[in-house]
Amino acid sequence: MKKIGLFFGSFNPIHIGHLILANYILENSDMNEIWFVVSPQNPFKEKKSLLKDHNRLDMVQLTLKNYPNMRASNVEFSLPTPSYTIDTLVYLHEKYPEYSFSLIMGEDNLENLHKWKNSEILLKNHHIIVYPRVFEGKKADSRYLDHENISVIQAPIIELSATEIRNMIKEGKNVRPMLPPEVFEYLDGSNFYK
Repeated sequence: MKKIGLFFGSFNPIHIGHLILANYILENSDMNEIWFVVSPQNPFKEKKSLLKDHNRLDMVQLTLKNYPNMRASNVEFSLPTPSYTIDTLVYLHEKYPEYSFSLIMGEDNLENLHKWKNSEILLKNHHIIVYPRVFEGKKADSRYLDHENISVIQAPIIELSATEIRNMIKEGKNVRPMLPPEVFEYLDGSNFYK
C-alpha cells in the first residue's frame, strides 16, 4: 500500500523550510510521497493576508515540479470552508482507498489538537507524524506524544515563517535565500504581499 504524508498549510508563500522538512520526512520515514495540501482557509487563521487559492497552489506546483515524490494538492478547494482536517481525510480515503494517509504536523499543533473537529477519531484512525517546533508555551501534551498513532521525528528545526517573509517583502527586503527560486521569480515583479 502506498503511504502518503499529508502536509497541510496555507503555503502563503511556500518556502525552503517547508521543502527541507518534507524532504527529511521522505528520507527518514516509510512515506512514499508527500502531498502539500493547500488549504483555502484554516479555521484558526484570519483570511485577509491570504493570497488567492490559485496563486498559492501555483507557487507550490512550480516549487515541486523537480521533486518527483512531492506533489501539490488542491483537494480542499472543492470541500466546504472552513477546511477541517478530518473531513479532508474522510474524502481522501474514499477517493484513494488503495493509499494509506498520514498527517504531518508541527509539535505546536498538539497543544490545540483537542479543539480540532473530531480529534478523537482523527487520532484513533490516522497516523500522525509530528515534527519539532520552537513555540511559546508548555511542551506538547505527553498523552499525545505517547499515543500509539503518533510518531515524533527529529527533523531539523527551521525558524522561518511565511509571516516573516511576507513582512520582509512588504518592507522591500531581500527574501531570495528563503524561497525556492521558482517562488522568488513568481513573486518578484508582482504586487503580492506589498
